[in-house]
Amino acid sequence: MSRPSSKKPAAILSSPGDDKRAQEAPKIEFPCDYAIKIVGNNDVEFDRDMLDIVERFSPELDRSRVTHRDSRNGKYRSLHVTIYATGEEQLNELFVALKATGRVQMVL
Repeated sequence: MSRPSSKKPAAILSSPGDDKRAQEAPKIEFPCDYAIKIVGNNDVEFDRDMLDIVERFSPELDRSRVTHRDSRNGKYRSLHVTIYATGEEQLNELFVALKATGRVQMVL
């Protein structure tokens, strides 16, 4: 008489994090349009200053397509911009430049 196997099916033993595809960030094919949300302290020059930085990295920025939203209490402001991204290095340098202002809380 054979003993029942103590092994459980793989589907039960594996956790969602075990799938390598689930752990990898989605691959972006450059060049492409890339949406960015910049969140920072709400002040009168926030939009202009942040868009000036964005334009250094993406001169084709169409400012007429930029949208913004203030937080409920008005303390923070978010800018939604779409840039023409040429590569990961461009995005990383842009994110560093925005954060270096000291006025940006998040870049998504």
